[in-house]
Amino acid sequence: MTTTDRIVRVRLSSVLLPLDTPISDAKVLTGRQKPMTEVALLFAEIDTADGLHGLGFGYSKRAGGRGQYAHAREIAAELLGEDPSDIARLWEKLVWAGASVGRSGLSTQAIAALDIALWDLKARRAGLPLAKLLGAYRDSVRCYNTSGGFLHASLDEVLANATAAVGRGIGGIKIKFGHPDARVDLARVKAVRDKLGEDVPLMVDANQQWDRPTAQRLGRALEEYALTWIEEPLDAYDHAGHAALAASLDTPIATGEMLTSVAEHAELIRAGAADIIQPDAPRIGGITPFLRLAALADHHRLQLAPHFAMEIHLHLAAAYPQEPWVEHFEWLEPLFNERLEIRDGRMIVPDRPGLGLTLSDRVPGWTADSCEFAS
Repeated sequence: MTTTDRIVRVRLSSVLLPLDTPISDAKVLTGRQKPMTEVALLFAEIDTADGLHGLGFGYSKRAGGRGQYAHAREIAAELLGEDPSDIARLWEKLVWAGASVGRSGLSTQAIAALDIALWDLKARRAGLPLAKLLGAYRDSVRCYNTSGGFLHASLDEVLANATAAVGRGIGGIKIKFGHPDARVDLARVKAVRDKLGEDVPLMVDANQQWDRPTAQRLGRALEEYALTWIEEPLDAYDHAGHAALAASLDTPIATGEMLTSVAEHAELIRAGAADIIQPDAPRIGGITPFLRLAALADHHRLQLAPHFAMEIHLHLAAAYPQEPWVEHFEWLEPLFNERLEIRDGRMIVPDRPGLGLTLSDRVPGWTADSCEFAS
């Protein structure tokens, strides 16, 4: 049966969400970046003639959020009058509307919010959670917390945060690495492992701060802690270096969050640079390209642990054939009325249609600009 429904309205909002505490990882301690004080979000809301509604979002940390919003404003009207079910074709149409600025990075990140809104709308039309629309393999996903382990936090704070997270039912703990003094890194991971014991999955994330010899040396030093993975030990585009580490260490290597297209991830996979791939749907252009990448990753028998945006990635991870992980960050919770349930080390896929999200009444206070296109 064909549908006669059509998109009649697209609304975009540029939202600047303040963080309670300035956030520092290795990129800050080594002078590459300043502490992060806010998350910039691009929200897209799509309405159809039949009264259906879809909500999607993308984000940027530090610079880039306003640029995403500006690009989305230029192309959003291309959706008016279109059948919202034709998501892959609409993704291509939006890409070609801004073809001169490329098919990766900021240009496709601007498309991500629109693409995610279309998938949310499609699942709501079907009356299904997005995970069920895609074809879920499970109704919950292993989850680990990252927000409590940043380098701006003292060791005592990291230990308290980790203990509290496990107490709330979160399954694993990731702490940030890449301190200018490697002895500080090693002391932190030893203390966390000693505190949590051997049974709690533990990961470390160096945020691209090591050179190859340092990564090899510290990777060997970390073997005794039975880590679930070492994340981004090298520059995100050093596929050969990551591949060498993956081949030489017992500890799995995870990377991919900084890549901004399926093509970039394909090069990473081709090089054998990761045991665990960490794509970010808003960064690579939305759910449509994420699904293409997930099929490629599964073909190569890679584990999956999507980066950030648990509100989206929970559904996508639930639809991945192999047992994945999803990353717990509470930062975006003030934006939504709903909360994701966590129990026995796993994040539960909500039974609400679509992503299962509605915007909270606090969002207008953080909205820097908005615009609307209507037919």
